[in-house]
Amino acid sequence: MFWLFCAFLTLAVGTAIAAPLLRRAATDAQDSAAAFDLQVYRDQLREVDRDLERDIISLDEAQRLKTEIGRKVLDADRRMETDATRRRTGNALAALTMLGLLLAGTFALYLREGQPGSPDLPIARRIALAERAYDSRPDQAAAEAAAPAVPTPEVDEDYATLVQDLRDAVAARPDDPQGLTLLATSEARLGNMTAAREAQQKLVDHLGDKVSAGQLLQLAALMTEAAGGLITPDAEEVLARALQKDPRLPQGRYMLGLLQLQNGRPDRAFPVWRRLLEEGPPDAPWNQPIQASIRDLAWLAGQPDYVPPEAAPALPGPDGDQMQAAEDMSPQDRQQMIEGMVARLEGRLAEQGGTPQEWARLIGSLAVLGQTDRARAIYAEAQSRFGDAPEAIAPINTAAEQAGLIQ
Repeated sequence: MFWLFCAFLTLAVGTAIAAPLLRRAATDAQDSAAAFDLQVYRDQLREVDRDLERDIISLDEAQRLKTEIGRKVLDADRRMETDATRRRTGNALAALTMLGLLLAGTFALYLREGQPGSPDLPIARRIALAERAYDSRPDQAAAEAAAPAVPTPEVDEDYATLVQDLRDAVAARPDDPQGLTLLATSEARLGNMTAAREAQQKLVDHLGDKVSAGQLLQLAALMTEAAGGLITPDAEEVLARALQKDPRLPQGRYMLGLLQLQNGRPDRAFPVWRRLLEEGPPDAPWNQPIQASIRDLAWLAGQPDYVPPEAAPALPGPDGDQMQAAEDMSPQDRQQMIEGMVARLEGRLAEQGGTPQEWARLIGSLAVLGQTDRARAIYAEAQSRFGDAPEAIAPINTAAEQAGLIQ
């Protein structure tokens, strides 16, 4: 069936290429020199008839002229037909050459990018292969060993010293929840994803049944990052625990959809991401990656007519010129610029209000700047504003957990 469709498509393309070339041959034939001569001879025949009517020439002379011009007409007609045949032949050869090059290029591209020997897979077979891929995932240790190395970002020496002091403090007090939380966050910012995952794992183990859904989700996210983006069976188990504590956890539902995508089940990923996209606020941070792929995902899930809700504008932040300027600054100047941007965001939220995501951004930014007390005050104010709306307070709580403000 596939090759029959290809043959039909090739024939249609070949016809579309050849038809205008053949029509051009007929037009060229009409514009040839022989066609011009033929028109001249026909005019001469009409001129002979007019001269005969006006008695300028005799009947015998008229017959002689018509016979001579008639022979020229026949000769011009033969030459015009020969030119047309030659042009049709040349254009047909050009069309066949172009078609041959097109077919050869298409076939070469298919051999490179396609899978000529692969049979058509019925849906049951596809599901079976997806289940096999799901069952054969590597565990966390194997995935971390195979993950590509993460580039180490450049950090200020003072910050690196603070992180090392934090490591020493956590080693001296391994059961301090706040120290473990800060260490996991700091290691992640340095690109030490395995160390961050280990710190978060110690925090989860220490808290036991008191661990929150956000802390479990953070562990699942760090495990995924340390595994090179793969959600391993170990990370999936932690994710399931987080969703068991809070089934509406947006980031957890996003990871659940991603898990289904990684294992070849767009039919399962689509309803998860669709509900997340339609239920959550339009400016939720997880909406951007979902919006980028939801149409393709809907098509793969058998719902090609799905129309996603309109995406919200991006959260305010530095533009390209500001980012380029920040790269050329000294660490002190860069710090001042960041502090200025955070101060402007804080002032705008105080005067005009903003979305939950902007409040979460402010809390996280203040924590990064080391202004923990100010971040705690902003978190308290955000709770008073959004505490009655669980979906709105969720990203704020997550930011507070990641900043170490709540356990």
